[in-house]
Amino acid sequence: MAKPCHIENYISAEESVHTALANAGAFDVLRDQRKILIKPNLVNASPPPITLPVSIAEALVVAISENCDGEIVIAEGSGDRQLSTTEIYQELGYRQIAVRHNIPLIDLNEAPLRRLEISDCTIFPEMYLPEILFESFVVSVPVLKAHSLADVTVSMKNMIGCAPPSHYQQGGYWKKSSFHNRMHQSIFELNRHRAPDLALVDASIGMPEYHLGGAHCEPPLGKLIVGTDPVAVDAAGAALLGLDWTDIEHIRMADGVLGSGETGQQTVSAL
Repeated sequence: MAKPCHIENYISAEESVHTALANAGAFDVLRDQRKILIKPNLVNASPPPITLPVSIAEALVVAISENCDGEIVIAEGSGDRQLSTTEIYQELGYRQIAVRHNIPLIDLNEAPLRRLEISDCTIFPEMYLPEILFESFVVSVPVLKAHSLADVTVSMKNMIGCAPPSHYQQGGYWKKSSFHNRMHQSIFELNRHRAPDLALVDASIGMPEYHLGGAHCEPPLGKLIVGTDPVAVDAAGAALLGLDWTDIEHIRMADGVLGSGETGQQTVSAL
């Protein structure tokens, strides 16, 4: 049975991604899926750890393909206003792994959309998200970082990349700028419409100050977090950065609705 939250020591992408998925029981749920969508954290064309290392993405593709028969796609919608997602895939080496493993790279900023409704959402009672998210098992693969507006980037925050600029670029520099005014509530409501089915968090290094630059964790955190509960995974990520998940509004909002923050805290406490 897949675990809601599991933390694995990071040795290398090739070794640790497979081990983390196996020890988390993730293959038990991945084997049942016809299409698996890997959603990396490619906010712009900056090198890791601002963005997901291509080595982590490739190790995930290999691990899934060796243990599951479902189709694999990589899908992202970058927030960078100057570069397209396709250009960012090329810049960061994702085009090469797509060719090597014969898998498609999808630009979620340009994908066909589905209209959704949740009447008690205050920001997004109506939302438009890519249709492919509802045809796939979604694996959110963020890099663990502090964030200037969201406090942390973990699995739920990473889902902002799925939001189409045609509906959510409302002024400002970034293609997802409509999320910025009430970031925590926006993340929570987005994930009510579509939360990830599985998360794999690259906490091999960690960025404790700012999501687009600044210091790296010293020493490096040296962890991967895997789980089917995005709230638990995100609470664990916050704890690894020395933060209390109950102080992070979008995780606190999601607790008891989309998962359990305390489960993530207990996972870290057990290390």
